[in-house]
Formats: sequence, C-alpha cells, structure tokens
Amino acid sequence: MSGTLFVVATPIGNLEDLSPRARQTLAEVDLVAAEDTRHTGRLLSHLGLKTRLFALHEHNEARAARALIEQLKDGKSVALVSDAGTPLVSDPGYRLVQAAHESGIVISPVPGPSAVTAALSISGLPTDRFAFEGFPPAKTVARRKWLEARAADDRTLVFFEAVHRIDATLADMVELFGADRQAFVGRELTKLHEQCRRASLGELLNDVTNGTIVSKGEFVIAVHGATDAPASSIDVDRLLTELAEALPSKKAATIAARVTGEKRNAMYQRLLELKGDDDA
Repeated sequence: MSGTLFVVATPIGNLEDLSPRARQTLAEVDLVAAEDTRHTGRLLSHLGLKTRLFALHEHNEARAARALIEQLKDGKSVALVSDAGTPLVSDPGYRLVQAAHESGIVISPVPGPSAVTAALSISGLPTDRFAFEGFPPAKTVARRKWLEARAADDRTLVFFEAVHRIDATLADMVELFGADRQAFVGRELTKLHEQCRRASLGELLNDVTNGTIVSKGEFVIAVHGATDAPASSIDVDRLLTELAEALPSKKAATIAARVTGEKRNAMYQRLLELKGDDDA
C-alpha cells in the first residue's frame, strides 16, 4: 500500500495557530518535506518532535519530488510544509502534489493558517469573489504592465509584497488603479508587531512613506475590485456595429470592451440587440 501525502498548513507567525491535527500529523509521518529544513526544524523542536526532515524547495523540487514519490510508493507517509502558511500558495510543492496525483497516491489536506484568507477576513473588502495574485514582478516596467492588466478586474485582488518594494508597488497602484480605490495593508500578520490598515490607496501610500505603516516585515495588500468605469464619449452602438461588420460577434465585443472600459458580456449582449439576434 502506498503512503499518504499530507499537505500541512503551519503558522504564519503565531505558533499557537498550529492546529492539534497538524501537530499530530507532523509527529506521526515518516518524513517532513520542508521548504527550509532549518526553519521547520525550529518548529519541530518547539513541538518536541524529531521527525526526519527532507528538503524540498524551488531549486530542487523536480528532483526532490521524484525521490519523495518513491518513498510514498514504498508505504512511507510524508507531510509537506512551507516556511509559513498553506503550502503551494506562493510556495513550493506543486510538482510534488501533481506527481502524487499522477501516481495514484492518496493526498490529504491538513488546513490551517493562510496569509491570504487572514488578510481578507479583516480587510473590510468584498470577499464573495477574489483573486490571489501573489507577488507582483520586481522590475518596475514589468510590474506596471502587470498591474495595468488587472486594473479593471472587479474582484477583490490580494497581493504579497516584500518590504523593500512596498512603497513602489503602492505608488504604481495609486497611478494605475486610482488613489481613491479602497484597499487594505496587513503587515506581519499574527506576529508581535502586527499592523493592519484599511484606507484608500493614496492614504496607504502616504502612511508607508511617512512611516505610519512601518517598512519592516512581510506585507499583504488587498485591493477593492474596479467599480463602474468612467462614462465614455465613444458612440458604443456605432463602434459595435462597425466592428461586427468585419469580426465575429464575440471578438467585436471583446475589442469594444477594451476601448470603452465596459464589461465584455455587456458589449456582447448589446451587439446581439443591435443585430436583432434571437439570442439577445
């Protein structure tokens, strides 16, 4: 019988957030696959555990995954952990989990802390629809282009950011999303110097710049989704009609949405109405 791969969430700061089930799992498995064995070793030591550690990080994941799959096939049980939070959420582990699925190995989640859901739960922003976007690109030009592509998204957007780029990223968001867009910054969530603030992007940038939000530690940014786009001076009906003469309806609607800032579905429905289609 193959062993089980447990995907175990560990604390993002406060060690008391580790669940009893997570502790029991870490105590009972044969191996703990860790992003940083030194970091996880300190957690195990705190728990009084001596479970064997196995390094799995972004630089060795393909090779490590193959070795761990062999261990699992031999009946060994493995716990996958990251340095903090839920594995695979901006952390290594995808290749191992994918290989385990392909090998028919049982995979079991041991849920718990996540900086994404922790931030969303106290952000005061809509949580019925959200998108986790991870870390923005480090280079300025790439980051601005990347953020610009997300400026019209109407879901709440969640980002991670490093301390040395938090001011530059917020400045780009102010320019590309708008200074009045509501947002949330969580710094050092669940840790001793936790700091949380909900305000407009412009106010949050000012708080980081003047030191009200301290530039130390790890950051989560949540941004309210785009609301109604500004009214366009373009004759939408004429634009749709002209585009539809040369393009399929869905393509015409997509281009019209890009030009006007309106939603693609609304453009498509309006085009059907203009054409008098039965599907309108």
